[in-house]
Amino acid sequence: MNDATFDALVSTEWLAAHLGAPDIKPVDATWFLPGVDRDARAEYEAAHIEGAVFFDIDEIADEKSDLPHMIPSPARFSARVRKLGLGDGTRIVVYDDNRFSASARVWWMFRLFGHGDVAVLDGGLTRWKAEGRPLDDMPVRPTERHFTARQNNMLLRELDQVRSQVASRREQILDVRSRGRFEAQEPEPRPGLRAGHIPGSRNLPYGELLTGEGTMASPDRLRRSFEEAGLDLGRPIVTSCGSGVTAATAALALAALGRDDVAVYDGSWSEWGSRPDTPIER
Repeated sequence: MNDATFDALVSTEWLAAHLGAPDIKPVDATWFLPGVDRDARAEYEAAHIEGAVFFDIDEIADEKSDLPHMIPSPARFSARVRKLGLGDGTRIVVYDDNRFSASARVWWMFRLFGHGDVAVLDGGLTRWKAEGRPLDDMPVRPTERHFTARQNNMLLRELDQVRSQVASRREQILDVRSRGRFEAQEPEPRPGLRAGHIPGSRNLPYGELLTGEGTMASPDRLRRSFEEAGLDLGRPIVTSCGSGVTAATAALALAALGRDDVAVYDGSWSEWGSRPDTPIER
């Protein structure tokens, strides 16, 4: 880990050693699927890494969209993160307590809006606690900081762009939902969605990118998993999932292999599976 620049992932040892630095800003991005009996904000308030602010992907989102936690406008993103004290000149370390959901999503959002000094804590709060590292329950009152949003649309794919990829196959689409959902053998957790997958897409359940301890798998294992899923790591890749959250985990894993140009389909299956005019395969 270079102190001047971030890798995609940082270790708990690195964060513990740098936590007091004035430019290091920890961010708790814990999020749970609807129906899971856990309250991410309440858990944050009860115990968080010292100085961490809470990033709610359902609040820092496009409030006009019917789809869950879609990216906000650059102006809305800038206004929200500025109030969290996250801005120009800060090095942001995002963590969660749910196996990269949604720390990788927040990592991707900051990069999408032009802030490259962002990394994800490998193993998250789970590993931090397992190692007996200190936690805090004191309210965090950040000092507002300017954030310059410069949206990088190369990291984002929207509906019409994915439609064109289905026809052209210029970009590879990787779906990281479970195999049962991908193959239409399991119901979708959100009501009203058709079953199946985007035609031509490949499947690699995102949990296979992680170790049993919830850390990112080794580079060799990641590379092997992607290749066994049928991906050509030298060609363009777009990741997709249920609602754009674990798709970012795959983008993070690919960044760990040096592919920092991977795009995320923001609407993912919540959008594609809800429409009568999008083709599907089962």
